[in-house]
Amino acid sequence: MSKLKIIRYGHPLLREKSFDVRKLDSRMRELIRAMAETMYAAPGVGLAAPQVGVLERLFLADVDYDRRDENPEDTRNLHVFINPVIIEESEEDEPYSEGCLSIPGVEAEVYRPSRIVIAARDENFEPFEAEADGLLARVIQHETDHLHGILFVDKVPLLKRSVLGGQLNRMKREVLEELKDLDPAYPIEA
Repeated sequence: MSKLKIIRYGHPLLREKSFDVRKLDSRMRELIRAMAETMYAAPGVGLAAPQVGVLERLFLADVDYDRRDENPEDTRNLHVFINPVIIEESEEDEPYSEGCLSIPGVEAEVYRPSRIVIAARDENFEPFEAEADGLLARVIQHETDHLHGILFVDKVPLLKRSVLGGQLNRMKREVLEELKDLDPAYPIEA
């Protein structure tokens, strides 16, 4: 496995719920490696397994990576979250303009809790809990949503979402046409 293809808005897998990872085997280690390569190349600060067509409860995040640094690899701080569960959220929400590698060219303001506590397993399948705030808390929430088939545009207020509607519908039609080209029996629902 090398760099993976990121599926785009309109692909039905983005709306599916993911399954728990049962064990850390060589396939899962390779998936984590390939997802990291894909995320850094995109470039992105997070990537969930469903975004590469894998319905397993896994995502990666790195909000420290600085592509402009003289040695960008030295700034990498990859976090691996397997079977994550957000166990605590702050009462305070804050707005932030979010985007998504699966919805290229679309950004919108989303309110999310400013601080969270998450329980998950790491890249060695060891359980851990972590508290996060700022951008890392936001990325964790965004990627956890992917594992439930929820996209950031679902959290955008209705009026703003209607403004994005044309762009999203166009993207969905393109993706469904691509799927139909791969499998002529694939049902199209645009």
